[in-house]
Amino acid sequence: RRRLPRLVEREALKGDLHIHTTASDGKASLEEIVRAARALGHRYIAICDHSPHVGVTRGLDERRLRAQMEQIDALNEGLRGLHVFKGAEVDILEDGSLDLPDPVLSDLDLVVGAVHTGFGLSRDRQTRRILKAMDHPCFTILAHPTGRLLLERPPYEVDMERIIRHAAERGCYLELNAQPTRLDLNDLHCRMARDAGVPVCINTDAHSVDDLRLLDYGIRQARRGWLEAEDVLNTRDLRGIRAALRRTRL
Repeated sequence: RRRLPRLVEREALKGDLHIHTTASDGKASLEEIVRAARALGHRYIAICDHSPHVGVTRGLDERRLRAQMEQIDALNEGLRGLHVFKGAEVDILEDGSLDLPDPVLSDLDLVVGAVHTGFGLSRDRQTRRILKAMDHPCFTILAHPTGRLLLERPPYEVDMERIIRHAAERGCYLELNAQPTRLDLNDLHCRMARDAGVPVCINTDAHSVDDLRLLDYGIRQARRGWLEAEDVLNTRDLRGIRAALRRTRL
């Protein structure tokens, strides 16, 4: 019946919207990340260093983040063939608020929200926590949505069907984290997101230059979930991704 999907291919990806540098807990500088991304043929990347809530990540407060934003703006002026988006991986606190002030969040190109603490909350509280964060007017992408670490930490209790439905209503996106220890979303949740019309962003969550190649693992996971190119956020060209990021701003 010709109903089988045309599964997304690695060549369809145009960029990576979740990358860390030495400004927080990464192992490569901004300039090293840019060189490596250009060598891989990326058209765009997003630098998303941590917010300060979890001290071990050496996250950026508003002052340090604004300094990095200025650095990225200056870098973009001289770049050709690659655009660097200004982002942050911002902790979702237990009450559902975000771990940076609204003025700096509104000046970013994207906000990647993530749960890094409070994994033991009840299913209802964890779900309501994430839903509240998604309703923030600057929220863009929910990172590693179930928090699992394979062979190390199970996913936290959360109603993913409700999360996916709310993402569709809110108009934000879900990450498929390509780290081999995460692969989060799982394949079933990828399929659920596709069926709900929620674009999935395949990101490496890179903490080193070598990590930028982990997109291959994300592609395999996306294909297990029957995702096609149109279901994946970062198959869009630079103009398309700019528009997609702007649409999440309320």
